[in-house]
Amino acid sequence: MSPIEFNARFDQLSVLLQSFAYNLTKNTEDAKDLFQETAYRAMTNREKFRPGTNLKAWLFTIMKNIFINNYRKKVKSNTIMDSTDNLYYLNSGKQSIANSAESNIVMKELVQMISSLDDSTRIPFLMHYQGFKYQEIAEHLDLPLGTVKSRIFFARKELKELIEVHYGSVDVLKTRAVY
Repeated sequence: MSPIEFNARFDQLSVLLQSFAYNLTKNTEDAKDLFQETAYRAMTNREKFRPGTNLKAWLFTIMKNIFINNYRKKVKSNTIMDSTDNLYYLNSGKQSIANSAESNIVMKELVQMISSLDDSTRIPFLMHYQGFKYQEIAEHLDLPLGTVKSRIFFARKELKELIEVHYGSVDVLKTRAVY
């Protein structure tokens, strides 16, 4: 296949290649870069293409492989390899580790406050806290939806009052419990 014929067929497929590049990268600028890299590699390796085979599949394979290689490079560049004794570099980061003893105590106190609630409000509240939807709680407890919502509301209200009695203010609790 002559270079002119190869270029003409490449031009016919360029719109498909550009849309495939965008589909891979989900970014316009990255898609343009990927398309350019694919065009460059296809042109420089034109002699490796065997006439009579599928040019579109060959170009798409080149693009996919470039994308995968670039992705692997990005992932690898974000990985830190530490070969020092005791992992000195990894363990000597600038990030400080907070002592969570105080927050653990606060959490235990909150759990005690929740357990002090009446079962009629505590159970729906805990189920909602665990991620159940209002409707699921209502069906599980065989209660009307409005009753479930009001019980969760009253549980929150009672917990807020208990927290204010114990800590003085809800805002104080937010500043004390740094996670």
